[in-house]
Amino acid sequence: MKHKKISPSNPVYLDNNASTPLAPKVAGVMLACLKSNFGNPSSAHSYGKDSREAVEHARKQVAGLINARPEEIIFTSGGTEANNLAILGTALRSGPGHIISSCIEHPSVTNPLKYLEETGYKVTFLPVDKYGIVGPDILKKHIRRDTILITIMHSNNETGSIQPIAEIGDIARSKGIVFHCDAAQSAGKVPVNVTKLNVDLLTIVSHKFYGPKGVGALYMKRGVELKPILYGASHEKGLRPGTENVCSIAGLGKAAELAKKQMRTRVSGMRDLSHIFHDELLKEIPGIKLNGHPAKRLPNTLNLSFPDIQGHVLLEKLKHEIAASTGSACHEGKHKPSSVLKAMGLTDKEALSAVRLSLGINNTEAQIRRAVKAIVKAYRNL
Repeated sequence: MKHKKISPSNPVYLDNNASTPLAPKVAGVMLACLKSNFGNPSSAHSYGKDSREAVEHARKQVAGLINARPEEIIFTSGGTEANNLAILGTALRSGPGHIISSCIEHPSVTNPLKYLEETGYKVTFLPVDKYGIVGPDILKKHIRRDTILITIMHSNNETGSIQPIAEIGDIARSKGIVFHCDAAQSAGKVPVNVTKLNVDLLTIVSHKFYGPKGVGALYMKRGVELKPILYGASHEKGLRPGTENVCSIAGLGKAAELAKKQMRTRVSGMRDLSHIFHDELLKEIPGIKLNGHPAKRLPNTLNLSFPDIQGHVLLEKLKHEIAASTGSACHEGKHKPSSVLKAMGLTDKEALSAVRLSLGINNTEAQIRRAVKAIVKAYRNL
């Protein structure tokens, strides 16, 4: 097994929206947990009690990150399960009705909705503007008497554009509609306050903010009820049966604690580096187009269309210099333009020329300037 580390000799890592490296303090907590917390949290003896205390401590840490109560946090295996639990759990409890979402959601939202459409539910996928943002007024026009759920992401994984969640939450609350927000890309990266956002359900993903993969959480506001989508014992209020993944949950908790403590410096640091990155690239390649809102977006995310080339070709040329992603999908050797960018009005050519550069807290100015030089050189060669 190869172990690739982030070091000056390796490619500059610019794919933090896909996954982040494990924070050393998180790894330390998990290692200690692996060594000592082997007891089943449901067991009554002291070994079980130790594991249970580790889980409940993490629950408080995650709750603290988003200004929730600990009892409102349900641990899951990640964002996909949390989104499915929120959407299917609401739908199954309410029965067939109408659901509102957007056309730029993650597949872990759109695919459960498509499944519900096949079983008799009606789903409206709202359009977005040129910045990839849903208009609250448009949403309001599509609400029906039988609307049971609104599910809109907090920030987009490709462009970083942030949605007007608090306004949408106001609308949902005034109509008595359950509101779910997929905050996989936002929680732990920018301030997320469930009270200010007026959400009933919110998805959190550990590995997006320097925690382990395979664990996440669903915030479920007190008073909201869901039908389980898995059946077993009574773990996690009966909504997530199965013995808890204690060490990963402890890692998520520590990652949440660190994110809360370091939020201000993380945001300002990534925003400063992002501005340097964008400004320096624009100086050398004036025709670059920023995709997404110029201000209302994640501080670490740059989605850029490069003139007259395809994004995947540029990244292939740069594979020894930087690690980043495009939004295009490759099927049988042919690249398909990002559906998110297409929904924002980009042409196929513009969408296929896009590259997503997502920074992290471990990036330095020296790395960013190295990446700029490499990108400019590769682009000019192409």
